[in-house]
Order: sequence, then C-alpha cells, then structure tokens
Amino acid sequence: MDSFEVNKIIGGLLGTVFVLFSISIVSDGLFSSHAPEKPGFVIEAAEPTEGGAAAPAQEAVPIADLLAKADPAKGEAVFKKCTACHSGEKGGPNKVGPDLWDVVDRPVAEHEGFSYSAGMKDFSKGGEEKWTFDNLNHFLTSPKGFVKGTAMGFAGLKKDEERADLIAYLHTLSDNPVPLPQPGAADAGEAAPAADGAAAPAEGAEPAPAE
Repeated sequence: MDSFEVNKIIGGLLGTVFVLFSISIVSDGLFSSHAPEKPGFVIEAAEPTEGGAAAPAQEAVPIADLLAKADPAKGEAVFKKCTACHSGEKGGPNKVGPDLWDVVDRPVAEHEGFSYSAGMKDFSKGGEEKWTFDNLNHFLTSPKGFVKGTAMGFAGLKKDEERADLIAYLHTLSDNPVPLPQPGAADAGEAAPAADGAAAPAEGAEPAPAE
C-alpha cells in the first residue's frame, strides 16, 4: 500500500472523529438539563415545636352528627355506584358483593349464600361484629384500610356528606329500620328516641314499605 492510500485512510478517520465530536457538542447544547431555580412542587411536613409534640390530625366528624343532616334521597343517587356489585331490594340476589337489604346492624360476613373473603370473616369474629353506623362509616371511607384482606375493590367515599347520605339511604332498606344514633352521643350505636318509642327514620325519608 503506497503513502497516498495511507493518507486517505487516516484522513477519513480524522474526519469521522471530527464529525462525531461536533455532533456531541451540538447535542449537549440542545438537550442539556439544568436544575430549576425553584422546584415545581414543594412538600412541607409540619414539625413539632421545640419541647412540644406535633399537632394532632383533625378529628373525624362522628357519624351520628353527619346522619342528622344526611339526605337519603341523595344517598339513593350515590347507591347507583354500588349497583354493579350489590343489589338493595328485599330478597335480592348476591352479585359480586352481597345483597344490602337490611344491612344496617346486620352481623358482618353472615349474609346467606355469599362467599366472604378471609379478611372479612376475620373481622366478623364469627358474627359478633355488626354493620353498625360507625362500622359502615369507617368501611365506606376506606374498605381496604378498615378491613384488611377484604376483596372489595371500591376505593371508598372520602366526602363526609356523600358517605352519610349513602348510609342514611341504606338505613331505609329495611322493613324495620334500627334507631338512628343520637347526635352528640359518645357511642354511635346510641339511638335517638322516637316519640312513640319506635325507630326514628332518617330525616326527610320514610322506612321502606313491607313487601
């Protein structure tokens, strides 16, 4: 191979290196990332003051107080979110979830003909635990957070009013609704007395008629 051919090869290699180097410089200029002067999102956590504890989380509103202002008619509209998995009529079929007729104060995981998850059975304690107003409130806020291992995939109702409206509607799904809890009572299971000693229906609603 003569010197002319060698020079051509060397020149080609140098030219390729020059082109690649130039591309690298240009791309760095176009696509280089710089840290923003101010972060887009700042998450600040409250820290306890010196010598004191951190401020406690806001206390949840008792279900008895929420039910005092609840609207079963609005709750019936909310219940439409549940009908894909639950029926609500007397003698209704079990679907993905059990029928919810007469669910208020019913023993947990004891509805006939439905196969409950192991988590729900554990929570039930053999039927000792019931779907009290308080339990329904916590469960509907976060099913998986309240009953570990439940198969219910619903994320929950985070708005107090919406959740109370739904529970007030579920309360009407019975031939003999249990008494509503008394607002301000320490125990959500404490009922508000009715004038004739009967169960007091939810505000603005009448108990479901017997079939």
